[in-house]
Amino acid sequence: MTSYSTGVASRVYSAFAYLAFALTAAWAIAFLGNVRLVPVIDRAQTGPAWRAVLVDSALLLVFALQHSVMARAGVKRRIARVVPAALERSTYVLSTSLCLGLTFWQWRGLPGSIWRVDAQPWIALLWGICAVGWVIALSSTFMIDHLDFVGLRQGGWARRGRYTSPSFAERWMYAWLRHPMMLGLLVAFWATPSMTTGHLLFAVAASAYIAVGVRFEERDLHRQLGDLYGEYAQRVPRFVPRHPRSAYAVPRSETKAGLS
Repeated sequence: MTSYSTGVASRVYSAFAYLAFALTAAWAIAFLGNVRLVPVIDRAQTGPAWRAVLVDSALLLVFALQHSVMARAGVKRRIARVVPAALERSTYVLSTSLCLGLTFWQWRGLPGSIWRVDAQPWIALLWGICAVGWVIALSSTFMIDHLDFVGLRQGGWARRGRYTSPSFAERWMYAWLRHPMMLGLLVAFWATPSMTTGHLLFAVAASAYIAVGVRFEERDLHRQLGDLYGEYAQRVPRFVPRHPRSAYAVPRSETKAGLS
């Protein structure tokens, strides 16, 4: 295969992975917001509650394993033996999108109510907070290098010559907190006027995964970047924003940890 054909194939593959990412992100918003154009989290219960809990827990576990295992450096090296190294990130993005899509599609409803807000303006306020969470989560990818985050730059889009990894550079909210993407997701998971049992299961499991995943990710960052990340972690809080006291950097590997 010629280098031109290889380049075209890489662009097509990375673009397909990005399309899957975009569609899955839109589905995630509709899924938690109960926009019934697609399967949603608060669908009608079709079987016993214990079966729904088992199915939903298994779906979340599959996603957690895929998302964590494929993010490890050793697994990345093995994937690079099967697909070109330039497509490793796109493969990760595509796999994550497929696992999330499977979760949304096969989710079993558990409609028992934990809380329900029926009065305005509180309904609108909670949906507004939820929307802010999604905006923070998605916009955080543009505060670093969105094309690199989703694998498009590695696949040959919007770059000239040989690919180089983004440098260690702090931008926007990453000067205020270390994990703006995860903060946005946590807000989006919990801000709802109607918290059902199924939604609670999803929110608790996803929040626990974020808490554990962030710790593993930061351990890797300390190993990779040493004192550079150690100073950043001491100065910039993990989830609670704080006004930056000096300009510094956000590590590339952390920004790629949460796809999601």
